Amino acid sequence: MREAFAFLTVLGRSTTPTPRALHWFPVVGIAIGGAVGGSWWLFNELFPPAVAAALTIAVDLALTGMLHFDGLVDSADGLLPHLSRERRLEVMRTPDAGAFGVGAALVVTIVRVACLASMSPEVLLVAGVWCGARAVVAVAPARLRYAREDGLATAFIGGRGGWLSVVAVVPATVVIAIATGWPALATMAATIVGVVVVLAFAHQRIGGFTGDVLGASILVGETAGLVVASARW
Repeated sequence: MREAFAFLTVLGRSTTPTPRALHWFPVVGIAIGGAVGGSWWLFNELFPPAVAAALTIAVDLALTGMLHFDGLVDSADGLLPHLSRERRLEVMRTPDAGAFGVGAALVVTIVRVACLASMSPEVLLVAGVWCGARAVVAVAPARLRYAREDGLATAFIGGRGGWLSVVAVVPATVVIAIATGWPALATMAATIVGVVVVLAFAHQRIGGFTGDVLGASILVGETAGLVVASARW
């Protein structure tokens, strides 16, 4: 659990994770989601909805150390342009941001803020979606090959604990249902689809996953869940 928190958040001491950390990805997700959802509720009591939503996204970025956000930018820069596989991986490794990365970051951030601003604060909704996204991502190392020869995410190669963590999708959906009712199924389905689409796209473009791809998958999955949750049911 400590390894999972250290890898996915700014909490805990920096350490190289092991495949066992995959078991705890959903737990970290519900903890981050609970904190972000709680912040959303508090900010909404103090500020207009749009301001509260923007501050809530800032809290999420702070708690995750912008890890997933950085993964989104790097993945967009490497996966979206017409490049060779080797060039894609090279671009994803560089620290600078290109037009594709900036564009993806802007779209995702604006959509997340707009979704939160259009809804009443629901702590359980955020906790469930954040949990579900990380539960699905934890399965990736068991199903996809690692696209690089080195990198921090190599620590997850061969990890099978992710299969157990997918069970967390069920209680996460129940948590969302308590807050939103029957649309919880659609919300969780959208979260799962968002994660899977990014993983599948990365598999097609670079033949597997990287740490950046995992981060991008989480962020896109969360955003897809928020979009569906904010629909006029």
